[in-house]
Amino acid sequence: MADVAERRGARIDIDELAGAFGSEVVLTMARRGSGLNEVRRAVAAAFGRTEAPPLIVDYGAVLDRTIAPLVRALAAHEVSAPPRWTAVQLLSDDEAVEQRVVATVGGGRLVEAAAAARAAVAADTGTEAELLIAERRFAWIRSVVRRASGPDIATPRWRNRVDRVLTHRAFGLAAFLAVMWVVLRFATDVTAPMVGWIEAVVQGPVSRWAGGLLGFIGVDGGWVEALVIDGVLAGVGAVLVFVPVLAGLYLMLGMLEDSGYLARATAVMDRIMRAVGLPGKAFVPMVIGFGCNVPAIYATRTLDTKRDRLLTGLTVPFMSCGARLPVYVLLAGIFFVDNTAGVVFSMYLLGIVVAILVALVVGRTALAETDRVPYVMVLPDFRLPSARVVWTSTQQRTWSFVRHAGTVIFSASVVVWLLLAIPLGGGRFADTSVSESAFGGVSRAIAPAMRPLGLGEWEQTGALLSGLVAKEVVVSTTAQLYAVDGEPTRPLPDPADSDLDTIGAGLVGAVTATMRAVPAVFGFGGGDLPGDAPSRLGEVIRDSFETGSGGHGSLAALAFMVFVLLYTPCVATAGALRHEFGTRLMWLSVTGQLVIAWLGAFVVYRGGLLLGFG
Repeated sequence: MADVAERRGARIDIDELAGAFGSEVVLTMARRGSGLNEVRRAVAAAFGRTEAPPLIVDYGAVLDRTIAPLVRALAAHEVSAPPRWTAVQLLSDDEAVEQRVVATVGGGRLVEAAAAARAAVAADTGTEAELLIAERRFAWIRSVVRRASGPDIATPRWRNRVDRVLTHRAFGLAAFLAVMWVVLRFATDVTAPMVGWIEAVVQGPVSRWAGGLLGFIGVDGGWVEALVIDGVLAGVGAVLVFVPVLAGLYLMLGMLEDSGYLARATAVMDRIMRAVGLPGKAFVPMVIGFGCNVPAIYATRTLDTKRDRLLTGLTVPFMSCGARLPVYVLLAGIFFVDNTAGVVFSMYLLGIVVAILVALVVGRTALAETDRVPYVMVLPDFRLPSARVVWTSTQQRTWSFVRHAGTVIFSASVVVWLLLAIPLGGGRFADTSVSESAFGGVSRAIAPAMRPLGLGEWEQTGALLSGLVAKEVVVSTTAQLYAVDGEPTRPLPDPADSDLDTIGAGLVGAVTATMRAVPAVFGFGGGDLPGDAPSRLGEVIRDSFETGSGGHGSLAALAFMVFVLLYTPCVATAGALRHEFGTRLMWLSVTGQLVIAWLGAFVVYRGGLLLGFG
């Protein structure tokens, strides 16, 4: 609106305009589509003048001092567009206007003068000229709307005060970290009772019913039963157990999105992002990456330059997607039972830190910044999240994960079971030890490279190998490996307990415990929530990590989680990178993440030993 006014040579003073006509008349003329010339003639008549009083956008003292000499130079140069509008656009670094001015005789000197003026404004105010111009134009528009519509639409004072805190460079960052802490505590601690209930149902009634059904049709006791119970149910079931955790994460993110807070978090992170050479807009794909890295890669299309898109595409995979969360929850619940949320939070924070470090290194070397684009964002109003919108968002994201578990994870679980069933020696199909299977052979071949990280058992290497398909598969493969190696983890039927009691009464107890846990997350009702007793699978995993690390199981588990965080997210993410940026950058990203993951896990494990944390 302000831009159009200046482009047509109008200079608008809102006080004089409203004083002459009143806000209702101004709004009526706007609705009738009255042109600026009509408005100017009406204002002139109201003041008894032959010409309208100046209708001018106030850009502030610094910009006005900078604009004035440019206007005089442009007026003498006789550019085709209005001199004031051209001067403002040159200060805004409008490439189209610059090209038109350069095409005129002596226009190059004018563009150079505008560039020097932009640098002077940035040095004087600490803010880019384009950003200052945008702020003043939005302020002008707000004043027009306020005069035309009355004072009722003015932003409440409490919103302005809250915004000043949430967008403050220090308080805003602290608020962001506090919000993320609450989100992750909600996703891990509050949903823990539901996770325990689903685990009990899958490992108990569902497994027993599946075994009974197979016996009824006469295929029990053979490889078919092993495929269904130890392959499909152990694999897919182990991942579906964590559906409440992901639903809790998506619920909290949906509330933050719909309330308008995430836009303010993006504004806070803009300062940090610019310090490492990333544009402020890059934080939007990164936030999306907390849900899934694939749409986050495609979201880089919103960035302004190819350099920004490439650099952001390299950093997005370090954002801890929802598929990694089940791995963190599984291991943190075994080794850090009293501080599960803190460990999970540290993984998310580490992902952001590594992404920033990668951006800092690459952005200062291979992708050095040549022309910084100011970050301009209109903050949405704060509002109470809509229950319908949040529920729809949570439902769609959770169902997408369940669908993924029913396709990719199902297929991967069957493939892993098949590799576990194929003997390398003289055994029979589906009747061979895990270490002598095809999967065990491949994992043992790679395992020596993982021993410096405290991951001395080949099962841990095998789980990480399967995670190249999808991070959810790490959990399913872990369940399959430790379920078939040695003593089975499937519980035997207990005649004292009814399956229906396990399902019905267990659900009621889980819901009750979940409701009781909510106040503690928000600081009401005590400290950390009590952890569950370790399951048989948890005990086997703990023993494996303790053995493989020589008695430093907790450090090895932490190194394992760091490796999961930092190495290639999944085949789908690699495909998205190839589609957006080409094969070369895809392989650069995949290889670079494997190296960074190994180094990161090495530093965590070896550094922890040196510091005495083992």
